[in-house]
Amino acid sequence: MILGLTGRNAAGKGEVADFLKKGGFEYFSLSDELREGLRAQGVQPTRDALIAEGRRVRVEEGHDSLARRVAKHFTHGLNQAVDSIRNPEEVRFLQTLPDFYLVAVDAPVALRFQRACLRARPGDHVDLAGFEASEARELQSLDPAAQQLVATIALADFHLENDGDLPALHDKVREVFRTAAGRMTRLTWDQYFLAIAEVVASRANCAKRRVAAVVVKDHRIVSTGYNGTPRGTKNCTEGGCKRCLDLAPSGSGLTDCLCSHAEENAIVQAAYHGVSLRDATIYTTFQPCVLCTKMIINSGISHVVYHTAYPLPEAAGNMFSEAGVTVRCA
Repeated sequence: MILGLTGRNAAGKGEVADFLKKGGFEYFSLSDELREGLRAQGVQPTRDALIAEGRRVRVEEGHDSLARRVAKHFTHGLNQAVDSIRNPEEVRFLQTLPDFYLVAVDAPVALRFQRACLRARPGDHVDLAGFEASEARELQSLDPAAQQLVATIALADFHLENDGDLPALHDKVREVFRTAAGRMTRLTWDQYFLAIAEVVASRANCAKRRVAAVVVKDHRIVSTGYNGTPRGTKNCTEGGCKRCLDLAPSGSGLTDCLCSHAEENAIVQAAYHGVSLRDATIYTTFQPCVLCTKMIINSGISHVVYHTAYPLPEAAGNMFSEAGVTVRCA
């Protein structure tokens, strides 16, 4: 999952981020991106300088540019914590990624001012009035490239009130994590095996089309196949099939084609290794042809799931129906 962090100054986003990091989250901060830019310019990263640099970057590179920058560094398979989100467009970009949730952290202003004084960052105000005035400029602006905390916080999926001690805050973060984990998306079995079939298709050596099939029993893969010339012969892409390389019109000259179909290869591979396909499911990237329909039926496969329809004679569908093989497009 990706947990984005937003909130008012000194609300406790850093404490939330530290707790997530200790819990295995990979951590990124949009403010760190700005600090690097300021250091390269020889500018001290005060709060006002960071705000100005953020506006400049959003104007020059796009309002969601900081979020796009950090997303390039995500490690696939790890949970991510993205800190210092302050513009709605940053949120909207991250919302396009799977399992993103925005967490808004807040606390009473007097408590936040006290925390700001304790951390003593460069440029922080030393009086409550200055603290509140500075914050008012950050909350909303007519400039869409500026910080828009009010609009950003309004997009939050979770709101944490950090008005107690650290153990209490950690309990609230755990609850957010557990709730978000319960909402995480998973591929359906159809999506899962068809996605695997797409990878298998990348091994196809037919010059005209890349097709793959995956045969499954009890949600376990027992055989795969992709289209191309037979084992031990020259690949179609290397000149092994004259019919394909002559760009024969689709559906014509099929008896001259030397390429085996993906379903055919998956079934033959199972037979080669002595694996029964009785009551199995075959996932194919394209709808099976008449030849493969006959092989599927005779192999004992009872379910066909395909991704892309292909204009075929009605005979294929009729045979599946008569043989009691279920067929669906997913």
